[in-house]
Amino acid sequence: MSNDDRLLVIDEGTTGTRALVFDGAGRRLSASYSEFTQHHPAPDRVEHDAEEIWQRSLERIGEALTEAGTVPDALVAVGITNQRGTSLLWDRGTGKAITPAIVWQDLRTAGLAARLAPEWGQKVQARTGWTLAPVYSCLSLHWLLAHDADLRARAEAGELAFGTIDSWLIHKLSGGAAHVISASNAVVTGCYDLLAGEWYGEWLDALEIPRAVLPEVVDDSGVIATTSAEVLGAEVPIAAAVADQSAALFGQGCLEPGEAKTTHGTGTFLDLNTGTTPVISEHGLSTIIAWRREGVTTYGLEGYAPVTGAAVQWLRDGAGLLRTAAETQELAGRVADNGGVYFVPALTGLAAPSWDSSARGLLIGISPGTTREHLARAALEGIVYSIKDFTDLMATESGRPITSLRADGGASANDFLLQFQADMLDATIHRPADVEATSIGTAYLAGLAVGVWKTPEECFRGVTDDAVFTPAMDPAVRKAHHEEWSRAVERARGWIRS
Repeated sequence: MSNDDRLLVIDEGTTGTRALVFDGAGRRLSASYSEFTQHHPAPDRVEHDAEEIWQRSLERIGEALTEAGTVPDALVAVGITNQRGTSLLWDRGTGKAITPAIVWQDLRTAGLAARLAPEWGQKVQARTGWTLAPVYSCLSLHWLLAHDADLRARAEAGELAFGTIDSWLIHKLSGGAAHVISASNAVVTGCYDLLAGEWYGEWLDALEIPRAVLPEVVDDSGVIATTSAEVLGAEVPIAAAVADQSAALFGQGCLEPGEAKTTHGTGTFLDLNTGTTPVISEHGLSTIIAWRREGVTTYGLEGYAPVTGAAVQWLRDGAGLLRTAAETQELAGRVADNGGVYFVPALTGLAAPSWDSSARGLLIGISPGTTREHLARAALEGIVYSIKDFTDLMATESGRPITSLRADGGASANDFLLQFQADMLDATIHRPADVEATSIGTAYLAGLAVGVWKTPEECFRGVTDDAVFTPAMDPAVRKAHHEEWSRAVERARGWIRS
């Protein structure tokens, strides 16, 4: 390890692009961020312009390198992390995106998922580890090909490439030389067979997806491709491509089975390391590939709520009740309780363990005494309630009680949120000094692949907590709160009629 080593990380989120430079001690030297456009062409659709994402990435890379006082030739590796289920098609010849990127929050395939579930639901859950739901990017691919005969013909002829955002960026950075997807991203497509370690052929046939359009599955940590000097300014190993939640799990140092983290971002994700054997949930949790290094796969269990931080963003931008998202901490602290108000943030449906895409957001319990402070507090509490059910399930299915969690993501800076999480989950919550665990996890995985660090344990020497939150809520109060929340969830379910 040398402090003079420089690693570039590209972190593609749901709402924006970030580029960061780290040194060989894991210190962040620079970060550049900008949002990109969210397209909503219909109420059930969420899209991104992949070409805009690429241009934003180039801009942020340039700014991050300049801020760090470094140049492309000085980089020892590039690492990529991304929001997982978003996917697109591009032209192999021109390298241009030919469809909008369909975002993981998109619900256009909800009806398709419901129709396929009776025949395929249990089967694909057992093989892919994921509940059949619109988040499957293979359903998005089916939708694209089913709605455009020309796309289907070109896909079958091998003229088109399909992939998630890691695939897209690697293709662009390599000057079109690589069409790959990392293992942690492949599993979230919903068509990767965990048991066989390859694309799930029978399911692909049922969806009429040609094999020619799919990328090669590669390790998350390892030299995957090389950047084109014409694109980046130097030939640099692309040494990591890892799904965002997996990167955060690694970045939080959850290296052993039973260690877990929660990430508060656009959605809230809770991930548990389950070791080298996949645990297939029977209650709606997802089995993830945490990471694959040197051909060895580490698995995990995941529960997620798709709209949590995004619900606070809605309070700010949609409802106009907040000036900034950070304001919620102060507002929530001004009132002794939620005043009987519960906010179910099911703006795009409910995920684990309910998996109800027909549910919608709900504010209930409003009375003449309800204030803006109560609404802000209910929004933060709703984030925690959204993950409590699957946290309890995760402990049961893994056989490992979750008594301690590490927290990261932008919203983890909110002390009220983490204290309420500790109280409701009856678990100690550790917040690291650097809450951008996704980016640092990617830097570690890239650095390991090129020898910056020799072992995973070496990455975490000297890492400390910023704060620790311990549970202080009476068990009876916790139980009463959760019962009220469960009543609210039942009223939010099934709102959209098929």
